[in-house]
Amino acid sequence: MSAAWLTRRILLTLLMAWVVATIVFLALHMVPGDPAELLLSTAGVVPDPASVAELREKLGLDRPLLAQYGQFLLGLTRGDLGNSLVDDYPVIQEIGLRLPRTLELILAGTLIALVVGVPSGVYAAVHRGGAFDRAASWITALLLAVPVFVIGTLLVLLLAQTLRLMPAGGYAPFAQDPGQHLKLLTLPAVAIAKGLSAVLFRMTRAATLDALAHDYVRTARAKGLSPRRVLVVHVLRNALNPVVTVLGLQMGTLLGGTVLVEYVFNWPGLSTPLLRAVEGRDYPMVVGIILTISVLFLLINLLVEMLHAAIDPRVQAA
Repeated sequence: MSAAWLTRRILLTLLMAWVVATIVFLALHMVPGDPAELLLSTAGVVPDPASVAELREKLGLDRPLLAQYGQFLLGLTRGDLGNSLVDDYPVIQEIGLRLPRTLELILAGTLIALVVGVPSGVYAAVHRGGAFDRAASWITALLLAVPVFVIGTLLVLLLAQTLRLMPAGGYAPFAQDPGQHLKLLTLPAVAIAKGLSAVLFRMTRAATLDALAHDYVRTARAKGLSPRRVLVVHVLRNALNPVVTVLGLQMGTLLGGTVLVEYVFNWPGLSTPLLRAVEGRDYPMVVGIILTISVLFLLINLLVEMLHAAIDPRVQAA
């Protein structure tokens, strides 16, 4: 891929990150009423005016809006997201501790989905109308219909509590106990993978069927190329682009969809501080986690575009 194309995409990603940060900043000031008062309010209890004034000063809400915005952006450039209002712990440190665990869960689920969804989609397309194709289509429809927290609960009931093959949930550092860490990772990763594998199966099947119907495939077969070479060289290469697009979008969606899975399996990722921050109205923590998820989504989109350009150089001309 050309350096000019890559530079344009990186600059566009940075621009979108600035837009997202601006929207998040303005969201606080679009809330009706005094944000500090809302943060301190409990059910039916009016907060003490002195406490409200102290919190406004702590959050910088007593300064002009442009000054607050400039300080907010300056803090982002330094990696400073402020401190939690609950325990006065730096937000960036909490995210740095929790984010790798969430990413590990997402990557493990994505890997399982790729191993299951893509090969089965190709096989179903090549053997269209067969028993495997019909069965897989029904199974994927069922997987898409069942919510992820239901799948997670069923996995716990069946594999953990009934058959006692896997632990029900929790977390063990990989450095301390690799085997236990992988066991605890398996069930939530499978729960994460269930919807993505179904989507990848359907997209791979549709893209492969579309590629098989093109004239260049018939020409390759007429030249005497083996079915495996036709499939790998001519079909899959052209079917990968839509699959990569769907994979990138779904991975971005998983960033915000792992909350229930982490809760069901007691996996200590970003969901725990996010839920605690929402319940405790911990504004800096909520903003920090939302910004982190948004930036990661933009980075995933950038990676998808780079993969597109590597698979099909014509994309760079767009």
